[in-house]
Amino acid sequence: MDVASARGISSHPPYYSKPICSSQSSLIRIPINKGCCFGRVSSLSTSLHTAPRGERRRTVGVQWCNRFIRCDPFKVHDKNSLRLREVARTMTVRSDLSGAATPESTYPEPEIKLSSRLRGICFCINAAVSAIVLIVLMIIGHPFVLLFDRYRRKFHHFIAKLWASISIYPFYKIDIQGLENLPSSDTPAVYVSNHQSFLDIYTLLSLGQSYKFISKTGIFVIPVIGWAMSMMGVVPLKRMDPRSQVDCLKRCMELVKKGASVFFFPEGTRSKDGRLGPFKKGAFTVAAKTGVPVVPITLMGTGKIMPTGSEGILNHGNVRVIIHKPIYGSRADVLCDEARNKIAESMNLFS
Repeated sequence: MDVASARGISSHPPYYSKPICSSQSSLIRIPINKGCCFGRVSSLSTSLHTAPRGERRRTVGVQWCNRFIRCDPFKVHDKNSLRLREVARTMTVRSDLSGAATPESTYPEPEIKLSSRLRGICFCINAAVSAIVLIVLMIIGHPFVLLFDRYRRKFHHFIAKLWASISIYPFYKIDIQGLENLPSSDTPAVYVSNHQSFLDIYTLLSLGQSYKFISKTGIFVIPVIGWAMSMMGVVPLKRMDPRSQVDCLKRCMELVKKGASVFFFPEGTRSKDGRLGPFKKGAFTVAAKTGVPVVPITLMGTGKIMPTGSEGILNHGNVRVIIHKPIYGSRADVLCDEARNKIAESMNLFS
């Protein structure tokens, strides 16, 4: 089979053992002396192979000009089809898969092992049971926290560190570099990090720093977890609401002025491929206006252990945490570029 794409015509072996996947259109040229069978492998992939003359014949369904046609290259249905065979040796159809049958378009889905699924189930059970037990301590101590430590809430963060450590200790180890770069717990700062996985929260809580995360409002309604987040003083945010974003930044600046630290994921969401995305300037605006340092943190390995969109599995692996030296400055754009460069350099160095 010859495939004619928008960039040119290239020849490939007659059989493609791997599914192919893409999202644009391409032209597939089918020789008339061969039968073609389109077999659907999944909702987004198609397997192509040809059948030489003399072997088992199959018909093919072709979508042409919004009409569905069934044709058998070895049968003459009427005079028009006979004339078509005499005039043209090939016929061209349009595929909804761009780069079809090109090696670079192949993207096989990773196989999920049974052990990873079992580890994921055990992780969820362990985290849920420990959270139910430790939330009792938070509820008991919450009135005293509001009375004596309303903004930092160190007791609640100690409970959160204990919960995170219990949850992840049986499943993966954390290699921490640069602990000496962490400011003291009484020094307010703006912490920023890349975001790869759901496990980032557990990993960062295990560091024991008292910082306020920024979280979606929908998570606050989850029993136990939402209650703990409210008691810890996590700042809620509606992503698509500009007013909520402004209120979130104002709340963060108030917390920093009161002596608390805040934590941002400047990418805004988890990376699906592990690459570092562009940074938003909200976190650095808070640091620039309040005069506190920015502490960049690089997380590596969490995305491989629990990939984005696969929160039910837990692969084997280790996590590396690199804490960089604090950055000072009065311009948000400069702070943003410098923090992102440090994180990107360390990701490239250890990747």
